Amino acid sequence: MTEFRLPANSRYTDRPGRHHAAAPGAARVRQFRIYRWDPDAGELPRVDSYDLDLDQCGPMVLDALIKIKNEVDSTLTFRRSCREGICGSCAMNVDGVNRLACTLPIDSAKGAVRIFPLPHMPVVKDLVPDLSRFYEQYAAVQPWLQTSGPPPASGERRQAPADQEKIDRPSACILCACCSTSCPSFWWNPDRFLGPAALLASYRWIVDTRDESRSERLSYLDDTFRLYRCHTIMNCTEACPKDLNPGRAIADIKRRLLDRDE
Repeated sequence: MTEFRLPANSRYTDRPGRHHAAAPGAARVRQFRIYRWDPDAGELPRVDSYDLDLDQCGPMVLDALIKIKNEVDSTLTFRRSCREGICGSCAMNVDGVNRLACTLPIDSAKGAVRIFPLPHMPVVKDLVPDLSRFYEQYAAVQPWLQTSGPPPASGERRQAPADQEKIDRPSACILCACCSTSCPSFWWNPDRFLGPAALLASYRWIVDTRDESRSERLSYLDDTFRLYRCHTIMNCTEACPKDLNPGRAIADIKRRLLDRDE
């Protein structure tokens, strides 16, 4: 019988974590329960709890994490950058759903806010997952313009507005990995299934009228695992913080392959 288990550094014990109480006199207290694991400590992962006064904190989950790191526990580790949902750095699992901490209001959660790293990925430290394989799969689809001839004399490969609209939404992917790490097929076949993010990137170039490698791109994807491990569960589309639709893009790739073979 097949056994599915989380990566070793993602499993935590039931032993009590550390509790950080709110400052005396705090009026509007919310608890944040955060996954903690330090590879240098030689201890199993744990969940620490932090009580914050929301009247002294910004409105987003990322604001709470920054306040904790700056004022309560400087050892807490997480990724963040733009704070505006553009870079995808602060992707994490909040209350069981993959989200961007910078665009998620604290008030959207009820009770204690549970914060974990993106699921089913090796953990580097605390809320930082190892995305090496994710980026390798993205690179595998060769996400750049491929042409056989020199550029036009004007130096630009022009495109009609209607054709540009076809790539506008797929180009908005920020590679946060929320979609791929919410996909059961990606959990079970992370070494062979490309995952929603990489397939969406491939689709973006397949439908680009300026690209001249459509046939080669489709042939590469025509594989039992690279593409057809997708069972249209649609977790990817539900999890996308940019309201993209990787599931529909994958379905379109399958349709194009079917049309080509007929």
